[in-house]
Amino acid sequence: MNDTVFSKRLSIEQVEEGQDLAPKFDQDGLLVAVTTDAASGDVLMVGYMNAEALRRTIETGEAHYWSRSRKVLWHKGASSGLVQKVVDLRIDDDQDAVWLKVQVAGSGASCHVGYKSCFYRSVPLGQSVSPEIRLEFRESQKTFDPLEVYGDVPNPTQL
Repeated sequence: MNDTVFSKRLSIEQVEEGQDLAPKFDQDGLLVAVTTDAASGDVLMVGYMNAEALRRTIETGEAHYWSRSRKVLWHKGASSGLVQKVVDLRIDDDQDAVWLKVQVAGSGASCHVGYKSCFYRSVPLGQSVSPEIRLEFRESQKTFDPLEVYGDVPNPTQL
């Protein structure tokens, strides 16, 4: 599907100050999609949407994304039950990124690793960067077991 369901981009004023939805998909046909928890504001994940994913998200009120690795459209939560109900969908000033505020079904998790957020580790600041730098966990417990939900998890060397 192409992006002809959206308004054609005609001018900077139309895109930045107007009411037309005229998204600017990148060279791969994608928009960045930042997803946050509607209640807490926590960043849950960053994904990508093609025109079809954006259209389905708007029409259903549930988050759909484009998987760059699998090259498929996916309805978030279709296999895990952790569906993201969109409370608010915003687009940035030049319409090349979207922000989804969502309520997540079930345990409230959005990360396939089992944590609530895909941003469950911090990078320590104020030190020299080297192979010895160690990430610090900010979430202490997983909200679900990925093996129970998804079955076999891919070997990290396959990523």
